[in-house]
Amino acid sequence: MDSETETTQASSTELYAPDYKKGSSSSSITSLVWTSLLSWLTFLLFPLFFLLNHALLRLPSIYSSASSFNFKPLPVVELTTTDQQQDLLPPPTAQLSGNKDDDKQDVYEEQKIKKLTVVLDLDETLVCAYETSSLPDIIRNRAIESGLKWFDLECLSSDKESDGTPKVNHVTVFERPGLQEFLEKVSEFADLVLFTAGLESYARPLVDRIDVDNRFVSRLYRPSTTSTEYREHVKDLSCVSKDLNRTVIVDNNPFSFVLQPLNGIPCIPFSAGQPYDVQLLEVLLPLLKRLSLQENVRPVLYNRFRMPEWFQQHGILTLNWSL
Repeated sequence: MDSETETTQASSTELYAPDYKKGSSSSSITSLVWTSLLSWLTFLLFPLFFLLNHALLRLPSIYSSASSFNFKPLPVVELTTTDQQQDLLPPPTAQLSGNKDDDKQDVYEEQKIKKLTVVLDLDETLVCAYETSSLPDIIRNRAIESGLKWFDLECLSSDKESDGTPKVNHVTVFERPGLQEFLEKVSEFADLVLFTAGLESYARPLVDRIDVDNRFVSRLYRPSTTSTEYREHVKDLSCVSKDLNRTVIVDNNPFSFVLQPLNGIPCIPFSAGQPYDVQLLEVLLPLLKRLSLQENVRPVLYNRFRMPEWFQQHGILTLNWSL
Protein backbone atom coordinates (compact mmCIF):
# COMPACT_ATOMS: atom_id res chain seq x y z
CA MET A 1 0.00 0.00 0.00
CA ASP A 2 2.99 2.33 0.58
CA SER A 3 4.01 1.74 -3.02
CA GLU A 4 0.47 2.61 -4.14
CA THR A 5 0.66 5.88 -2.20
CA GLU A 6 3.99 6.73 -3.82
CA THR A 7 2.54 5.87 -7.22
CA THR A 8 -0.49 8.08 -6.55
CA GLN A 9 1.74 10.96 -5.51
CA ALA A 10 4.03 10.46 -8.51
CA SER A 11 1.06 10.34 -10.87
CA SER A 12 -0.39 13.45 -9.27
CA THR A 13 2.87 15.32 -9.76
CA GLU A 14 3.00 14.31 -13.40
CA LEU A 15 -0.59 15.35 -14.01
CA TYR A 16 -0.56 18.63 -12.15
CA ALA A 17 3.05 19.82 -12.27
CA PRO A 18 3.28 23.48 -13.44
CA ASP A 19 4.48 23.99 -17.00
CA TYR A 20 7.35 26.46 -16.48
CA LYS A 21 8.16 26.52 -20.18
CA LYS A 22 4.95 28.44 -21.01
CA GLY A 23 5.68 31.14 -18.45
CA SER A 24 2.03 31.72 -17.70
CA SER A 25 1.52 33.25 -14.23
CA SER A 26 -2.13 32.15 -14.05
CA SER A 27 -1.13 28.62 -14.96
CA SER A 28 1.57 28.68 -12.28
CA ILE A 29 -0.88 29.91 -9.64
CA THR A 30 -3.40 27.24 -10.64
CA SER A 31 -0.73 24.56 -10.49
CA LEU A 32 0.43 25.72 -7.06
CA VAL A 33 -3.15 25.63 -5.78
CA TRP A 34 -3.63 22.07 -7.08
CA THR A 35 -0.29 20.98 -5.62
CA SER A 36 -1.20 22.41 -2.22
CA LEU A 37 -4.59 20.75 -2.37
CA LEU A 38 -3.08 17.38 -3.24
CA SER A 39 -0.56 17.73 -0.43
CA TRP A 40 -3.35 18.29 2.08
CA LEU A 41 -5.35 15.38 0.68
CA THR A 42 -2.29 13.14 0.94
CA PHE A 43 -1.73 14.26 4.52
CA LEU A 44 -5.37 13.60 5.45
CA LEU A 45 -5.62 10.23 3.66
CA PHE A 46 -2.26 8.86 4.84
CA PRO A 47 -3.68 7.34 8.08
CA LEU A 48 -6.34 5.56 6.02
CA PHE A 49 -3.72 4.21 3.62
CA PHE A 50 -1.64 3.03 6.60
CA LEU A 51 -4.57 1.18 8.18
CA LEU A 52 -5.53 -0.49 4.89
CA ASN A 53 -1.93 -1.50 4.30
CA HIS A 54 -1.65 -2.99 7.79
CA ALA A 55 -4.88 -4.94 7.34
CA LEU A 56 -3.87 -6.34 3.95
CA LEU A 57 -0.49 -7.39 5.27
CA ARG A 58 -2.25 -9.44 7.98
CA LEU A 59 -4.56 -11.31 5.62
CA PRO A 60 -2.01 -13.81 4.23
CA SER A 61 -1.04 -14.99 7.73
CA ILE A 62 -4.69 -15.49 8.68
CA TYR A 63 -5.48 -17.57 5.62
CA SER A 64 -2.26 -19.55 5.79
CA SER A 65 -2.86 -20.52 9.42
CA ALA A 66 -6.39 -21.59 8.60
CA SER A 67 -5.32 -23.76 5.69
CA SER A 68 -2.26 -25.31 7.32
CA PHE A 69 -2.38 -28.42 9.51
CA ASN A 70 -3.00 -27.48 13.12
CA PHE A 71 -2.48 -30.25 15.67
CA LYS A 72 -5.14 -30.22 18.37
CA PRO A 73 -3.19 -30.11 21.64
CA LEU A 74 -4.24 -32.26 24.54
CA PRO A 75 -6.68 -32.21 26.03
CA VAL A 76 -9.09 -31.55 23.19
CA VAL A 77 -12.18 -33.37 24.20
CA GLU A 78 -13.44 -30.66 26.52
CA LEU A 79 -13.33 -28.03 23.79
CA THR A 80 -15.49 -29.96 21.35
CA THR A 81 -19.12 -28.95 21.08
CA THR A 82 -21.79 -31.35 19.86
CA ASP A 83 -21.73 -29.78 16.41
CA GLN A 84 -17.94 -30.01 16.22
CA GLN A 85 -18.07 -33.66 17.22
CA GLN A 86 -20.52 -34.34 14.41
CA ASP A 87 -18.13 -32.70 11.96
CA LEU A 88 -15.08 -34.55 13.25
CA LEU A 89 -16.67 -37.99 13.48
CA PRO A 90 -17.99 -39.89 10.46
CA PRO A 91 -21.71 -40.65 10.45
CA PRO A 92 -22.74 -43.68 12.51
CA THR A 93 -23.02 -46.96 10.64
CA ALA A 94 -26.50 -47.48 12.08
CA GLN A 95 -28.93 -44.57 12.26
CA LEU A 96 -32.52 -44.78 13.42
CA SER A 97 -35.17 -43.27 11.17
CA GLY A 98 -38.94 -42.85 11.17
CA ASN A 99 -39.44 -45.84 8.90
CA LYS A 100 -40.08 -49.10 10.79
CA ASP A 101 -38.37 -51.21 8.14
CA ASP A 102 -35.33 -48.95 8.33
CA ASP A 103 -35.41 -49.24 12.11
CA LYS A 104 -35.33 -53.02 11.90
CA GLN A 105 -32.47 -52.89 9.43
CA ASP A 106 -30.54 -50.45 11.62
CA VAL A 107 -30.97 -52.69 14.66
CA TYR A 108 -29.85 -55.67 12.61
CA GLU A 109 -26.76 -53.82 11.40
CA GLU A 110 -25.99 -52.71 14.94
CA GLN A 111 -26.30 -56.25 16.24
CA LYS A 112 -23.78 -57.47 13.69
CA ILE A 113 -21.11 -55.24 15.25
CA LYS A 114 -19.24 -56.76 18.16
CA LYS A 115 -19.89 -55.06 21.49
CA LEU A 116 -17.52 -52.21 22.24
CA THR A 117 -14.92 -52.63 24.99
CA VAL A 118 -14.34 -49.44 26.99
CA VAL A 119 -11.23 -49.41 29.20
CA LEU A 120 -11.37 -46.79 31.95
CA ASP A 121 -8.55 -45.36 34.01
CA LEU A 122 -9.28 -44.69 37.68
CA ASP A 123 -7.36 -41.82 39.31
CA GLU A 124 -8.01 -38.37 37.81
CA THR A 125 -10.32 -39.97 35.25
CA LEU A 126 -13.20 -41.36 37.33
CA VAL A 127 -12.18 -40.11 40.77
CA CYS A 128 -9.54 -38.07 42.55
CA ALA A 129 -8.06 -39.21 45.86
CA TYR A 130 -6.02 -37.44 48.51
CA GLU A 131 -4.29 -38.57 51.67
CA THR A 132 -6.78 -37.36 54.27
CA SER A 133 -4.19 -35.83 56.60
CA SER A 134 -2.71 -33.71 53.80
CA LEU A 135 -6.00 -32.50 52.28
CA PRO A 136 -6.54 -28.80 53.15
CA ASP A 137 -9.83 -28.15 54.91
CA ILE A 138 -10.69 -25.33 52.51
CA ILE A 139 -10.48 -27.65 49.50
CA ARG A 140 -12.51 -30.35 51.22
CA ASN A 141 -15.19 -27.90 52.39
CA ARG A 142 -15.55 -26.19 49.02
CA ALA A 143 -15.81 -29.51 47.20
CA ILE A 144 -18.45 -30.79 49.61
CA GLU A 145 -20.42 -27.52 49.55
CA SER A 146 -20.49 -27.59 45.75
CA GLY A 147 -22.10 -31.02 45.80
CA LEU A 148 -19.24 -33.38 44.93
CA LYS A 149 -19.84 -36.92 46.14
CA TRP A 150 -17.06 -38.10 48.43
CA PHE A 151 -16.11 -40.77 50.94
CA ASP A 152 -13.25 -41.66 53.25
CA LEU A 153 -11.39 -44.89 52.64
CA GLU A 154 -8.94 -47.03 54.56
CA CYS A 155 -6.48 -49.01 52.48
CA LEU A 156 -3.40 -51.04 53.22
CA SER A 157 -0.04 -49.60 52.24
CA SER A 158 3.02 -51.44 51.01
CA ASP A 159 4.86 -49.80 53.92
CA LYS A 160 5.09 -51.54 57.27
CA GLU A 161 4.51 -50.34 60.80
CA SER A 162 7.26 -50.74 63.40
CA ASP A 163 5.69 -54.02 64.50
CA GLY A 164 5.77 -55.39 60.95
CA THR A 165 2.07 -55.06 60.24
CA PRO A 166 0.94 -53.30 57.03
CA LYS A 167 0.48 -49.57 57.40
CA VAL A 168 -3.08 -48.30 56.96
CA ASN A 169 -3.56 -45.23 54.80
CA HIS A 170 -6.57 -42.94 55.19
CA VAL A 171 -7.73 -41.53 51.87
CA THR A 172 -10.48 -39.06 50.92
CA VAL A 173 -12.01 -39.82 47.52
CA PHE A 174 -14.11 -37.47 45.36
CA GLU A 175 -16.22 -38.91 42.55
CA ARG A 176 -16.20 -37.14 39.21
CA PRO A 177 -19.60 -35.51 38.59
CA GLY A 178 -22.00 -37.89 36.85
CA LEU A 179 -19.87 -40.98 37.54
CA GLN A 180 -22.69 -43.37 38.48
CA GLU A 181 -24.92 -42.34 35.57
CA PHE A 182 -21.94 -42.57 33.22
CA LEU A 183 -21.10 -46.13 34.27
CA GLU A 184 -24.75 -47.14 34.03
CA LYS A 185 -25.30 -45.74 30.54
CA VAL A 186 -21.99 -46.91 29.03
CA SER A 187 -22.52 -50.44 30.37
CA GLU A 188 -25.70 -50.61 28.29
CA PHE A 189 -23.76 -50.65 25.01
CA ALA A 190 -20.20 -51.61 26.03
CA ASP A 191 -18.18 -53.93 28.22
CA LEU A 192 -16.48 -51.89 30.93
CA VAL A 193 -12.94 -52.72 32.02
CA LEU A 194 -11.11 -50.91 34.81
CA PHE A 195 -7.37 -50.57 34.16
CA THR A 196 -5.35 -48.64 36.73
CA ALA A 197 -1.66 -48.27 37.46
CA GLY A 198 -2.57 -48.03 41.13
CA LEU A 199 -1.77 -50.76 43.62
CA GLU A 200 -4.51 -53.32 44.15
CA SER A 201 -4.48 -52.79 47.93
CA TYR A 202 -5.58 -49.20 47.27
CA ALA A 203 -7.65 -49.52 44.09
CA ARG A 204 -9.72 -52.62 44.91
CA PRO A 205 -11.57 -51.20 47.96
CA LEU A 206 -12.02 -47.90 46.13
CA VAL A 207 -13.61 -49.55 43.09
CA ASP A 208 -15.79 -51.64 45.38
CA ARG A 209 -17.26 -48.35 46.63
CA ILE A 210 -17.93 -46.79 43.22
CA ASP A 211 -19.03 -49.99 41.44
CA VAL A 212 -21.55 -51.52 43.81
CA ASP A 213 -23.52 -52.89 40.82
CA ASN A 214 -20.46 -54.71 39.41
CA ARG A 215 -20.59 -53.03 36.02
CA PHE A 216 -16.90 -53.67 35.37
CA VAL A 217 -16.48 -57.05 33.68
CA SER A 218 -12.78 -57.00 34.57
CA ARG A 219 -10.37 -55.09 36.82
CA LEU A 220 -6.67 -54.72 36.08
CA TYR A 221 -4.12 -53.22 38.47
CA ARG A 222 -0.46 -52.18 38.39
CA PRO A 223 0.97 -55.70 37.86
CA SER A 224 -0.95 -55.83 34.56
CA THR A 225 0.88 -52.76 33.21
CA THR A 226 4.10 -53.00 31.26
CA SER A 227 7.30 -50.98 30.94
CA THR A 228 8.57 -49.56 27.65
CA GLU A 229 11.65 -47.61 26.69
CA TYR A 230 9.54 -44.47 26.91
CA ARG A 231 7.39 -44.91 30.01
CA GLU A 232 6.63 -47.29 32.87
CA HIS A 233 3.15 -48.51 33.84
CA VAL A 234 1.92 -48.53 30.23
CA LYS A 235 -1.45 -50.18 29.62
CA ASP A 236 -1.17 -52.71 26.81
CA LEU A 237 -4.67 -53.20 25.42
CA SER A 238 -3.74 -56.53 23.87
CA CYS A 239 -4.15 -58.08 27.32
CA VAL A 240 -7.70 -56.74 27.46
CA SER A 241 -9.09 -57.62 24.05
CA LYS A 242 -7.95 -59.34 20.88
CA ASP A 243 -10.13 -57.04 18.78
CA LEU A 244 -8.56 -53.59 18.87
CA ASN A 245 -11.02 -52.42 16.23
CA ARG A 246 -13.67 -52.42 18.95
CA THR A 247 -11.60 -51.32 21.96
CA VAL A 248 -11.06 -47.82 23.36
CA ILE A 249 -9.27 -46.55 26.46
CA VAL A 250 -10.13 -43.35 28.33
CA ASP A 251 -7.22 -41.98 30.36
CA ASN A 252 -6.05 -38.57 31.53
CA ASN A 253 -2.44 -39.67 30.86
CA PRO A 254 -1.86 -40.24 27.11
CA PHE A 255 1.39 -42.11 27.77
CA SER A 256 -0.70 -44.87 29.33
CA PHE A 257 -1.81 -45.91 25.83
CA VAL A 258 1.45 -45.24 23.99
CA LEU A 259 1.44 -48.81 22.64
CA GLN A 260 -1.99 -48.31 21.02
CA PRO A 261 -2.37 -44.56 20.46
CA LEU A 262 -5.07 -45.08 17.85
CA ASN A 263 -7.34 -46.51 20.55
CA GLY A 264 -6.90 -43.74 23.10
CA ILE A 265 -9.24 -40.98 24.25
CA PRO A 266 -7.38 -38.37 26.34
CA CYS A 267 -9.52 -36.62 28.92
CA ILE A 268 -9.02 -33.69 31.28
CA PRO A 269 -7.53 -34.66 34.66
CA PHE A 270 -10.13 -34.36 37.41
CA SER A 271 -9.47 -32.75 40.80
CA ALA A 272 -11.53 -31.64 43.79
CA GLY A 273 -11.25 -28.08 42.49
CA GLN A 274 -13.51 -28.93 39.51
CA PRO A 275 -16.95 -29.47 41.05
CA TYR A 276 -18.75 -28.51 37.83
CA ASP A 277 -16.79 -30.80 35.52
CA VAL A 278 -18.93 -32.21 32.67
CA GLN A 279 -16.49 -34.57 30.97
CA LEU A 280 -18.25 -37.84 31.70
CA LEU A 281 -21.83 -37.08 30.66
CA GLU A 282 -21.52 -34.25 28.16
CA VAL A 283 -18.27 -35.13 26.38
CA LEU A 284 -17.22 -38.74 26.80
CA LEU A 285 -20.64 -40.41 26.84
CA PRO A 286 -21.78 -38.99 23.46
CA LEU A 287 -18.41 -39.85 21.92
CA LEU A 288 -18.50 -43.43 23.20
CA LYS A 289 -22.05 -43.86 21.91
CA ARG A 290 -20.90 -42.89 18.42
CA LEU A 291 -17.89 -45.16 18.64
CA SER A 292 -20.13 -48.06 19.63
CA LEU A 293 -21.63 -47.89 16.13
CA GLN A 294 -18.30 -48.00 14.31
CA GLU A 295 -16.91 -51.29 13.03
CA ASN A 296 -13.41 -49.90 13.53
CA VAL A 297 -12.92 -47.16 16.11
CA ARG A 298 -9.28 -46.44 15.25
CA PRO A 299 -9.75 -44.36 12.05
CA VAL A 300 -12.37 -42.30 13.90
CA LEU A 301 -10.10 -41.69 16.89
CA TYR A 302 -7.14 -40.93 14.64
CA ASN A 303 -9.10 -38.27 12.78
CA ARG A 304 -10.31 -36.88 16.08
CA PHE A 305 -7.12 -36.74 18.15
CA ARG A 306 -4.09 -37.37 15.86
CA MET A 307 -2.35 -39.12 18.73
CA PRO A 308 0.58 -40.56 16.68
CA GLU A 309 1.55 -37.02 15.69
CA TRP A 310 1.25 -35.93 19.33
CA PHE A 311 3.58 -38.70 20.45
CA GLN A 312 6.04 -37.83 17.69
CA GLN A 313 6.09 -34.25 18.93
CA HIS A 314 7.04 -35.66 22.33
CA GLY A 315 9.98 -37.64 20.96
CA ILE A 316 8.36 -41.05 20.43
CA LEU A 317 9.13 -41.79 16.80
CA THR A 318 9.97 -45.47 16.41
CA LEU A 319 6.76 -47.36 17.17
CA ASN A 320 4.93 -48.93 14.24
CA TRP A 321 1.32 -47.77 14.36
CA SER A 322 -1.21 -48.73 11.72
CA LEU A 323 -4.96 -48.37 11.38
